[in-house]
Amino acid sequence: MNPYEKIKELTKENGISVRELEKRLGFSNGYFSKWKTVSPNSEGLAKVSDYFGVSIDYLLDREKKPSLAEKHGVFAFDGEPVTDEEVEFLKSVLAAKRATENK
Repeated sequence: MNPYEKIKELTKENGISVRELEKRLGFSNGYFSKWKTVSPNSEGLAKVSDYFGVSIDYLLDREKKPSLAEKHGVFAFDGEPVTDEEVEFLKSVLAAKRATENK
């Protein structure tokens, strides 16, 4: 998978368009589409990496994306591995708790 396809995947997962990412990171329209055929530069890779919290190696398809459990440092509960779905559930519970506390 090339870096542009990785960006498309990440933007879709995060509910934004590639164009919106270009705007947020200060790049011109179509900046990332060039990555379909041309090697990306280090500045662009670094900005995307920082924005999504992934490594440059991930963007270059040299490593797998960490699971949500790995990303958040939760690997097991009660001796059983924590799934991505369980991490999402825990995040939603915490968000609801914080929302009620801030009222």
